[in-house]
Amino acid sequence: MSNVVWIILALMLVFIFYNGYRRYKMMKNYKPGQDSSNLLKFTDTNFKKSISKGVVLVDFWAPWCGPCRMIGPVVSELSDDFAGKAKIGKLNVDENKQIASEFGIRSIPTLILFKDGKAVEKFTGIKPKQAFAKAINAQLNA
Repeated sequence: MSNVVWIILALMLVFIFYNGYRRYKMMKNYKPGQDSSNLLKFTDTNFKKSISKGVVLVDFWAPWCGPCRMIGPVVSELSDDFAGKAKIGKLNVDENKQIASEFGIRSIPTLILFKDGKAVEKFTGIKPKQAFAKAINAQLNA
């Protein structure tokens, strides 16, 4: 093989390892108490009223879930980015089983985008921040 192919393979490996390390650091360093002040905390009691008007992104999560801890900082950043335009918050599925059951949450992290109380889009697993931002902007502009 030529040197160019080896260089490309080496760069791909560096990229893969770097991204894995970055995600690991995000997960290890994430602490729910350090979330943005714009991030809402949903519960079984305040959920229906909170999603009834406007665009709302809800992160269904649990503190023991590694992927939830990885996406936590992204959700927190989104709450700052869309402050005053859309509501963004988290619902702990261990503490709020009624709402999690009502929406059929079987795996976490699951994020559901609501518009005026109706679910319009559902994301399961880790997605890039841009995917959530695009979906929120689409609902805000609709």
